[in-house]
Formats: sequence, C-alpha cells, structure tokens
Amino acid sequence: MEEQLHQARKMEAIGILAGGIAHDFNNILTPIIGYAELLCMKVQDDRMMKNGLDIILQSARRATELVQQILSFSRQQNQTISSCHLQPIVKEALKLIRSTIPTTIEIRQEIDMTCGPVMADPTQIHQLMINLCTNSSHAMTDHGGILSVTLGCRELTEEDCHSYPPLSAGSHLCLEISDTGCGIEKDVLARIFEPYFTTKEKGKGTGLGLAVVHGIVAAHNGHIDVSSKPGQGTVFKIQLPITEVESVRNKEVSDTASLPKGTEHVLIVDDEPLVVEINRKILVNLGYRVSSETSSQLALDKFRAQKDDFDLIITDLTMPDLTGIELTKEILKIRPEIPIILCTGFSEKADAENGLDLGIREYLNKPVTIRNMAAIVRRVLDDGDG
Repeated sequence: MEEQLHQARKMEAIGILAGGIAHDFNNILTPIIGYAELLCMKVQDDRMMKNGLDIILQSARRATELVQQILSFSRQQNQTISSCHLQPIVKEALKLIRSTIPTTIEIRQEIDMTCGPVMADPTQIHQLMINLCTNSSHAMTDHGGILSVTLGCRELTEEDCHSYPPLSAGSHLCLEISDTGCGIEKDVLARIFEPYFTTKEKGKGTGLGLAVVHGIVAAHNGHIDVSSKPGQGTVFKIQLPITEVESVRNKEVSDTASLPKGTEHVLIVDDEPLVVEINRKILVNLGYRVSSETSSQLALDKFRAQKDDFDLIITDLTMPDLTGIELTKEILKIRPEIPIILCTGFSEKADAENGLDLGIREYLNKPVTIRNMAAIVRRVLDDGDG
C-alpha cells in the first residue's frame, strides 16, 4: 500500500508537470512544423530535400503525440477515437524500436496490408506497440533473439467469442507480438497486467507498462491474451473489431492551392517571437495582411489605436502581463463583434469553458499546422460575415 501511494504521488506530480511540458514543448514544435511545411511548398522538385522535410514533419508530429500520451495517462484525457488503418502505425513503431534495441535482436514483421480499419486512437496504439516491443526486447537483452510482429484479419464466430470477451462475431484485426526470450513464470504470468507489478530491478521499470497496454485494449473494446513458458519466449495477441467506417487519412500539405485563403487584416499576439514569426509567415502565404505583437499590453494599445483596422485577433492563452483571456475581455469591451481565436499548447477544461463563455470563436491548438490555421481562420471570418 505504501509503494502504491508513492507511485500515485509520482503520477500526480507528472500530471502537474505535464501541462507545463505541453505548453513549452508545443511552442518549440510550432516553428519546427511551420517552417518545414512552408519549405515543403518551395522544394517540390527537389526530391532529396522533400524527403528530408517529410521526415522532420513526421518526427515533429510524433513528438506532439508523445506529449498527448503524457497528458492522456496522467490526466485521463479523452481519447481521439477515429477509423484508422493500423498498418502504418505498426510499421512506424517498429522503425522507432529498431533504433532503440540491441542489434543482437532481429525484428521480423508480417503485415497484411489488406486488413480493414478499426476504431482506435492512433497515439495509444503506437504507445501499446512501443510498450509491448520494449518488454519483449528486455526479455532478450542477454542473449539476443527474434522479435516477431504479425498483423492479420480473423473471422470470429459466436462460439469463438465466448473465449474472447467483449468481442462479438465478425471480422477482427489480430496483432501478435512474440519474442524468443526468457519467458515468464506461471505465477508471474497471472499478475503481469496488475498496476505497479514488476519483476524488474529498482529504477528499471514502474510496473505501469503492461497495465497501460491492458487499459488501452479494454478502452478499444478489444481483447488481449498472453501465453508464455520459461525459456520458450512470450506471445501477446491483441484482437480489435474491424469497422465498416471509412478510414480518414491525414492529408499532407504539398501546396497552398487547395487551402482556403483571404485578404483580411489579422493581429497575432504571442510572447514567443518564433511562434509569432511562423504564424505571420503562414498567414501572409495565404494572402492575409498581418500585424503582430509579442507583448499583450502593446497589442491592446495597438488595437485601441486602430480598432476598426483589424478583422481577426489570434492570441496565445498563456502570456505575461495580460493572459489571452484577459486580453480578450479588454478587446471585446472596445469592439464586441471582433472575432477572436485562442491559440494554446495546452488548456485546462475550465480555461476552455471561460473562453467560450467570453465570446472566443475557436481554439487553435499548438503546434499549429498550415492546414489547421487556414481552415480555422477562414471559418471564423466567414461566420463573422454571416
């Protein structure tokens, strides 16, 4: 009980820290993603440069998702469930694992690319893959071995489902992760999904990894099995129901032709100069006239002096002097109909509710992408016209 209380306190501390990490980290990622996207538009004919920029964007987006994993686990944030294909998620996780485990461990993969989509949170599935593959690699650290990952389809009958609660009859995706490591003793096998249970040495594991995996599978209405024998390796088998909902793939930004544009005058306010600069460049590329300030007080002074010159305000939430909420209140006193977008790397529910009650039209989450910026700015401006 004392150890569990200690772990609970550690998780509470992580939760407090997570909000600050998300805000600061997303401020760093915003210019990385923004400039990489802008450069992608300029180097369409340079294949090597384009490939390098795509890798930067992919890595930056994964870093964004890792921050969300911390928030999700420590603050029980809502999952982002959508129809998605797991094949690219599994492949990407294996690439990451390959760079972190010893070369004495061989990775074998057999992935059926014809399997349909499942309703899932891609970030949590990635976390599940990393946790299970990392555990398997630890079991083979001393002597090496083979980490095998297979992804395929399976039809379950009503009779089959009695062994796999809460699954129902129909098509299922089966993800299997196995290793040729040391295996797990029978008495330990019965407890591996318990929170805080670990057989690792102190400082080498929290006992949360497999508990998190079990929770993710349960949250996705799936089933997880584990089989193992000492000296003969371990097999984890996860089954998730295949959905008929069409998978929506994220469109990469390749040019600005399909993005909504405009000519209105936008005022950007953020205390991070790099964030201000990349947001300004994005909007200028989309055709807008842009003014900017890194001081919320100076931004308020500028608005007072030119209140009729601006069509839209985009302000950060967390700033010295006046916060985004406080700045919004002052601006709306001067001109109640001006549309305002609140830009934030991380906001508590209370902040969001306060903003909506105050009259903020929309939220733009950091790190900002060109596609999100273009869509939200145009939508807010068009709503204002209506």
